[in-house]
Amino acid sequence: MEALQYLFFFLVTIAILVTVHEFGHYLAARASGVRILRFSVGFGRPLLSWTDRRGTAFTVAAIPLGGYLQMHGEDGDSGDWEADEASEYPNIPFDKLSPWWRIVIAAAGPGANFVLAFVVYWALGVAGATAYIPILGTVEEDTPAHLAGLRGGEELLAIDGRPTPTWREVNVALARRLGDTGDIEVSAKRPEQASARVYRIPVEQWSRGEEAPDPFASLGLLPLPAVIGRVLDDSAAERAGLRAWDRVLAVDGNVVETWDDWVEAVRAAPERALSLRVDRGGREVDVWLTPSAESVGEESIGFAGVEAPVRTVRHSVVEAIAWGANETAANTMLTLNILGKMFAGMVSPKTLSGPVRIAKIAKDSAQTGWRNFLNILALLSISLGVINLLPIPILDGGHILFACAQIVARRPVPPQVQAIGMRIGLFLVGFTMLFVIYNDVVQLL
Repeated sequence: MEALQYLFFFLVTIAILVTVHEFGHYLAARASGVRILRFSVGFGRPLLSWTDRRGTAFTVAAIPLGGYLQMHGEDGDSGDWEADEASEYPNIPFDKLSPWWRIVIAAAGPGANFVLAFVVYWALGVAGATAYIPILGTVEEDTPAHLAGLRGGEELLAIDGRPTPTWREVNVALARRLGDTGDIEVSAKRPEQASARVYRIPVEQWSRGEEAPDPFASLGLLPLPAVIGRVLDDSAAERAGLRAWDRVLAVDGNVVETWDDWVEAVRAAPERALSLRVDRGGREVDVWLTPSAESVGEESIGFAGVEAPVRTVRHSVVEAIAWGANETAANTMLTLNILGKMFAGMVSPKTLSGPVRIAKIAKDSAQTGWRNFLNILALLSISLGVINLLPIPILDGGHILFACAQIVARRPVPPQVQAIGMRIGLFLVGFTMLFVIYNDVVQLL
């Protein structure tokens, strides 16, 4: 059953991304006057099909693993063509278009993916999201972060000058620095402090070549600690004297490192007194807490009455336009940055995700909420757009490359050269697909 869920969310994700991508090509092709033979979502035998008045067949095919736009003259063999003055529509063969129009059509697919990402980010900005505040847990001794001066209980305000209101921004900011040598500049402060401090964490070829880099662990940082954000009124926590921003260090002598550790300890002790050691403004104090009992089905669990430190990030309809554009641009640059480092050998190619991991990510994100699913959808859409713009024959970037060569040379690229390029491109794309599937299977096993 779980495998079917993975398959379902994978197919939904791919269908959305591919349909938007091909629709971008379709709109540009329609504007150019080219004759469009078929717009297909999926491959193989058509399940649904209808034809518009221009003669374009729209189909939904049996194998939902992609899609395509078929235009007359794509193979360069449209023969002699003359405009039909009696026709309402131009119906120009693709190979008769100017190279500028071919560039527009090729770029429109990736462009549509970037537009989709922007629309998703705009919608998320308007809807708003509640996320954990990036407060550090225990900073392990003799790690880069500890040696730089960072300590548990500090909130990460910015990394390399980029604001980090939630853990997501922290993760993205650190991902930018993978493979780098230099200092990671971290701005942080404790809740009781008025101003922030700037720390510099030196790294050298940071996580270079690692198959599954863990930025937090390699620096010695522990995310999602047991820090109390809010104490509910008339709760066990309020009666025990717990306060907002207390960081739970231990329960009955057992070290507590994460919020999950803290929740598990409380749930397991309904109406049983627990001895807590908490960090309160840099000073350790002891507190006695007796969780109240709550019934969940036939089970009785402990309930302290506290909430994790979270913040809601929400923008107005107008503000979300700038925020969505910034998120799209930032994640596009991040994707380009990672790809560049991958080609330079600074980041392991084994970090690439294939269909198996995409299916898992899509399913897991959907189960944790529609906001997470849309976030992943936007990131995948950006990745699809960037990859398709790579100057590799068979990809959109390859078509742009041939068209640019025609503009520079003032004559089309010889068919023999294009054919060789297509074979090379097909080999590269096929090899990459096999490689990422192998990566997925190895990680899964």
